[in-house]
Amino acid sequence: MSDAAGVVERDLIGSSRYALAANGLTVGRLILAPVLAWMILEIGPITSPDRGSGFRWLTFALAMVLGASDFFDGKLARHAKPTKFGAFVDPLADKAVVLLAGFALVSVGRFHVVPWILITIREVSIQIYRSYWAKRGLAIPARPSGKYKVFVQGLVIAFALLPWLDDAFWVADGFLWLAVVFTLVSGAQYVLDGRAALRTSGAR
Repeated sequence: MSDAAGVVERDLIGSSRYALAANGLTVGRLILAPVLAWMILEIGPITSPDRGSGFRWLTFALAMVLGASDFFDGKLARHAKPTKFGAFVDPLADKAVVLLAGFALVSVGRFHVVPWILITIREVSIQIYRSYWAKRGLAIPARPSGKYKVFVQGLVIAFALLPWLDDAFWVADGFLWLAVVFTLVSGAQYVLDGRAALRTSGAR
């Protein structure tokens, strides 16, 4: 759901079946984000004796479904004209899934809070930055690094929930710090791209 840099005109939700399906997946991901966080909290400490329970696997499966929905959302969106709804809600849904699940895992003692605070600061600030200029008709283009960032963040959640990796916490921990790097770098690129778009469009 990205645009070239510059001032653009968008429909609100779109009328094509591709746009409606993509936005439907986005809404579903946004609704299920707090459900995933609640399920993680219900599991409790990842090192608990029932770590491989059916509910744990169900939670992992939901995380996989949400990750897949983001993938297919993007595939569908490429066949449709970008919409105002998708441009705003799609990244918001991604952030809701990652941050709610991430802080739920912090609450059950799986992760330290510092990397998630760094990720949160970047995600919230860039969301505000893009929304500010979107209201003025200026689209800040999505970069490949942004998608890589979402993918790595999703791997962090998946690896933390996968019972098979309970004896190899370093895997999820390592990917978490990799996600922090991708998150901060892509955030800096968005700011630079925004400045470039301002210069070329003349928007104020």
